[in-house]
Amino acid sequence: MRTQPVMKFEERIAWCKEQLEDPTFPTLREFKGRNGTRAPIVGNFPVWAPQEIAHAAGALPVTIAGGGSSVEIDHADSRVQSFVCSISRSTLELGLRGYLDPIDAMVFTSICDVARNLGGVFKRNFPKIQTFYLHCPQNVSSPAAVDYFATELRRFRRAMEDFIGDGITDAAIARSVGVFNEHRTALADLYALRREHPEKISATESYLLLRASQLMPREEHTAILRSTFAELEARPTRRRDKIRVLIEGSFCEQPPWELIEAIEDAGCYIVDDDFLLGPRWYDTPVKLGEDPIRSMAEAYVKYSVTSSIRHYGDRPRADHFAHKLKENRVDGVIFCAAKFCEPALYDYVLLKDVADQAGIPHLSFEFEEKMGVFETLRTQVETFVESILLFAD
Repeated sequence: MRTQPVMKFEERIAWCKEQLEDPTFPTLREFKGRNGTRAPIVGNFPVWAPQEIAHAAGALPVTIAGGGSSVEIDHADSRVQSFVCSISRSTLELGLRGYLDPIDAMVFTSICDVARNLGGVFKRNFPKIQTFYLHCPQNVSSPAAVDYFATELRRFRRAMEDFIGDGITDAAIARSVGVFNEHRTALADLYALRREHPEKISATESYLLLRASQLMPREEHTAILRSTFAELEARPTRRRDKIRVLIEGSFCEQPPWELIEAIEDAGCYIVDDDFLLGPRWYDTPVKLGEDPIRSMAEAYVKYSVTSSIRHYGDRPRADHFAHKLKENRVDGVIFCAAKFCEPALYDYVLLKDVADQAGIPHLSFEFEEKMGVFETLRTQVETFVESILLFAD
């Protein structure tokens, strides 16, 4: 793996793009070649997984976010329906093509019906990949939610211990939580910079950096982000006549980076988004207590960011979204959901009403991984931008 901190910013972004467009996961194969079986690779299907526990076990936790636009679906449709989301089909296709061979284990969680079933499909088709399934709490307002999820995380811990053949200490988990807290803080700083100074770094660039974080040790990526901030501070830029927009609905399946670039080229500063939400799952760093497993459970139940794939009890989703619009000082909202993604499409009905009540214009469209033409979408966004600028004048 090429040493990232010595790269200049533009070189680093180009490297991230190369990794995203290569479905064979060259960084993971290189990691495997250097470490062999001493450091297993534990993948997870989006949106979230307790990567800290895998990290504490000495594994490299990674997120497998589909095959993107570089993988043709030739085999997966014989195992799953052709009318489910692209990310589930392309993730399965990656395995059937042998591209997931570096992966030793996969973690699936109860985010939707497709994710629930995909874990079973993986177990049947890839017996060499250890499959874990995690039941996340649904009724988070229940007094038993933290206890329940702590028990579930301990079950996952025991399963990981059996898998690696060694114990995972509380001290190791606490250290890993600290590593991930630092990484989440660095990502939060990246998003804060983009929110306040969107001319310094584009959403496309920050997205590529975010995707790269899920295919390498977090300690290394944190160092990359910190060195990136210093470069961006000195980057010569000027503010352009663009509108500030928020993108909502891309928390699981990821849009092509070219789609993000097309939105920006059409006249938008994307000041916030829900791309690849797992690495940014908590509002605050996980507060460590005597029992790090319980601390993780409390963080999940009490401090998770808002998303379409979990309930929020007595904290209405609409209120959170209204706060998000105000915090980011947006001129418009772009609802960008994957085709066949029921959680995102159901939420659209609620969230568009919130935008209407706030007097904020919104645009909605669906995407899929294999999109290759973006001119129609670019035209839609340009018209959206022009209407907002005209109304502002």
